[in-house]
Amino acid sequence: MFVSNAFLRPGFATIALALGLCAQPVIAADTSAWDGDSRTAMRLLGTTSNRAGVELKLAPGWKTYWRYPGDAGVPPQFDFSGSDNLKSAQVAWPVPLRFSDAEGNTIGYKGAVVFPLKIEAKDAAQPIVLRLTIDYAICEKLCVPVQAKSELQLGGGSGTSEAAITEAEKRVPETQPLAAKAPLSISSATRQPGSPARVIVEVAAPTDAKVELFAEGPTPDWALPLPTPVDGAKAGHQRFEFALDGLPPGAKPDGAELKLTAAAGGHAIETTFRLD
Repeated sequence: MFVSNAFLRPGFATIALALGLCAQPVIAADTSAWDGDSRTAMRLLGTTSNRAGVELKLAPGWKTYWRYPGDAGVPPQFDFSGSDNLKSAQVAWPVPLRFSDAEGNTIGYKGAVVFPLKIEAKDAAQPIVLRLTIDYAICEKLCVPVQAKSELQLGGGSGTSEAAITEAEKRVPETQPLAAKAPLSISSATRQPGSPARVIVEVAAPTDAKVELFAEGPTPDWALPLPTPVDGAKAGHQRFEFALDGLPPGAKPDGAELKLTAAAGGHAIETTFRLD
């Protein structure tokens, strides 16, 4: 699916090997080259302070998926195992969009998205070279599996990626306790009896704000339905409900910890609660 950014002329590879040209050191920069085609592409972003991000761009009409994709799809898989001097790289997930189409209700991104990275070096005195292999799916009328690769040395460049990474970090949901006193918060989550049982969630949000709510189980093999808005919320709140359905075989909801993500007006929060 992907085409290299450059093609070697016949015989050039042999000459390059002879001269040692293919062993050139990686130079620190703000961005790597794009790896992709006309439908989607990926690159790495870096800053002078070792902050980093993974940028995906998608052609109009195409989408990719969040860490929990909803009714269909697969989440992106990030592999940094080929990196140099990297102790850990944690991927943060900006707040996604909800899509309702032929796939059902899915969760993900369109246009472009930057996933901020929390980077830790093995040796803080040495540079980090990120080498990423990412496997992800893109969908329009059909879904296509994609693999892209990129390489970037952190700590150099001119700082042109700072703004993009900072903006992406702002879109990552803040962690909140249940019933936090904040303009956007999840004020309550209760389990109601039934077959299957239901969860009722009250979200405190600014007046007239459009609120999206997403629910995730304690492990990736939970496939909870997307919460839907319902009537009955108290003033200054919006109410949602979802069925306790899509549990893995043999799993019981009792004592499970669910994660709820609420988004409104460009702000997002995450709350974990225990099903009693």
